[in-house]
Amino acid sequence: MDSVDSRSGFCNSNSTFYSQRRPIPLPQNPSLDVTTFISSQPHRGRIAFIDASTGKNLTFSELWRSVESVADCLSHMGIRKGHVVLLLSPNSILFPVVCLSVMSLGAVITTTNPLNTPGEISKQINDSKPVLAFTTKQLLPKIVAAATGSKKLPIVLMDEERVDSVGEVGRLVEMMTKEPSGNRVKERVDQDDTATLLYSSGTTGMSKGVISSHRNLIAMVQTVVNRFESDDGEERFICTVPMFHIYGLALFATGLLAYGSTIVVLSKFEMHEMMSSIGKYKATFLPLVPPILVAMINGADQIKAKYDLSSIHTVLCGGAPLSKEVTEGFMEKYPTVKILQGYGLTESTGIGASTDTVEEGRRYGTAGKLSASMEGRIVDPVTGQMHGPNHTGELWLKGPSIMKGYFSNEEATSSTLDSEGWLRTGDLCYIDEDGFIFVVDRLKELIKYKGYQVPPAELEALLLTHPEISDAAVIPFPDREVGQFPMAYIVRKTGSNLSEKSIMEFVAKQVAPYKRIRKVAFVSSIPKNPSGKILRKDLIKLATSNSKL
Repeated sequence: MDSVDSRSGFCNSNSTFYSQRRPIPLPQNPSLDVTTFISSQPHRGRIAFIDASTGKNLTFSELWRSVESVADCLSHMGIRKGHVVLLLSPNSILFPVVCLSVMSLGAVITTTNPLNTPGEISKQINDSKPVLAFTTKQLLPKIVAAATGSKKLPIVLMDEERVDSVGEVGRLVEMMTKEPSGNRVKERVDQDDTATLLYSSGTTGMSKGVISSHRNLIAMVQTVVNRFESDDGEERFICTVPMFHIYGLALFATGLLAYGSTIVVLSKFEMHEMMSSIGKYKATFLPLVPPILVAMINGADQIKAKYDLSSIHTVLCGGAPLSKEVTEGFMEKYPTVKILQGYGLTESTGIGASTDTVEEGRRYGTAGKLSASMEGRIVDPVTGQMHGPNHTGELWLKGPSIMKGYFSNEEATSSTLDSEGWLRTGDLCYIDEDGFIFVVDRLKELIKYKGYQVPPAELEALLLTHPEISDAAVIPFPDREVGQFPMAYIVRKTGSNLSEKSIMEFVAKQVAPYKRIRKVAFVSSIPKNPSGKILRKDLIKLATSNSKL
């Protein structure tokens, strides 16, 4: 390892970039679950969660007592190691209670987006086969509709008030206050056991379950704690990003709890509520996705006149890289706030790279430096040749937080993870002479709408079910407000007069709002390569050559 360049972290002998951050300490004990690991971390924090709209809070001692009680109830209900439990809920101070209780038993938590349609949730239920679901009264009809056909899915309701419902087997608030019996079945949970099953579109195609182990999550918790270690005492984070997503789960439902921070939870993102919560709860950290950051720049004068943002010292941005214009625009409007970036995938259990200081953040356009204990490679996607600094290729990552693989999908796993554990990220990047990663383009075909992932393949399959469509391709269309939105190229069947509006309505009825087609163009044929793969790059060129962006 003596041939590692001290500036870039690049090692000539094996063409690998090594992280320049302090390595994360990982527990040696193989029999350890992530819940126990987090709850045993020493810190001075008192309040763990505050509900932004009601002000109701959970102290750390109440949180861990609740987790113990819920785990006990679940064990008595027959939930065992390896069982999958589905969680469909907006952000709430109870969301982490469910996740931590389930994982403490060695059972597996699978989360799903509250915006998903019953059809989309049904696919996840059929794939992951949960034995129990947690949801809210408002989202209950979706689960009931999604679970038809499968055997009855028992449901625990997360609402405070009493509601009688189909399939209800328990209420979370009652489970949280039960005295643990002390005689529950205790199964040995190992760090290698599966902890979470989050669904991601991966580098291409349809949604797949990403298997993250307790070790993956413990490594992520350590990365988060390392990144925010400071002597400022109790930091306060505003939770704006969804906890069902790896960014939210890694930060708010697990990582920050080991650090002792207070997390102010917004049930859904709403600009006014977020801004007023900052002043009301004296928040210090604001994690965001780029479209919110852009909105903060555009509305800066009104925002600063109306809200007290004096407590905020750091904005954390993830989901897509920030341009020089956006970074500078933000620093100009909010000079006292530093802006830090993070880069990660569901497959890397969260952060793979980040900027951790103001100086690092000034390297405009960067996704940051490799996270602690993470290794990177830049690989030519055609020849497989590995490159050193300032060469563009696909970024490969390897480290303790990289997923175990995709759930019951060996083909997808072997095309994404190689035999040595390297994850092909699907992002074309280069790493400069100082070890900063720059994302140039996506090899993978995901559309990023407001930080949400939209897989073109899923929308194409849906469009092809329309009786008047003979072929279709979906591409990302650049947009200043939302990042990208789905645009469809359609080949109509002979004699059809199908309109743009009717296509958009056809899709809107069947998918979550963020997946909707927002622009349509009609073509006589879809460009494809000899093996039949859609040449999206050609279509993107065609679409954007007429666009102003």
